[in-house]
Amino acid sequence: MSLLLLLGVAALTASGIYLLLSRDLLRSVVGLTLLGTAINLVLFISGRIGPALPPIVPEGAQVLVGAANPLPQALVLTAIVIGFALSCIALGLALALREDEGTDRIDELRATEPGEGEDGKPLPMSTESTGPEATETAR
Repeated sequence: MSLLLLLGVAALTASGIYLLLSRDLLRSVVGLTLLGTAINLVLFISGRIGPALPPIVPEGAQVLVGAANPLPQALVLTAIVIGFALSCIALGLALALREDEGTDRIDELRATEPGEGEDGKPLPMSTESTGPEATETAR
């Protein structure tokens, strides 16, 4: 069972990294979500998978024996909520960027960035022309 879960984590991690390094903005957001899912699964595996007693201490007992660890379960539940919020914000930013620039290719979006000045700070973008031509003239 642990080997199967380990292979699942490896597959999620590999596909998440592959998609995150893609040149498409939407694929990068999906890759970020898959990496978050792989991390959640690693946290969940750390808390003893399998049939275990619920983590409830009976009255008069001092120590739980053979019970599931509730801490990884609570961490995973919190991480799922945070990962979902991160995915929603990243997707919203990606859609807004696509609508603003007219493309979702990362290479073309990189060409719209302003150039750097001599002090290393970005140059202010002019409002009349934005795009690769404006970037080349700013450099």
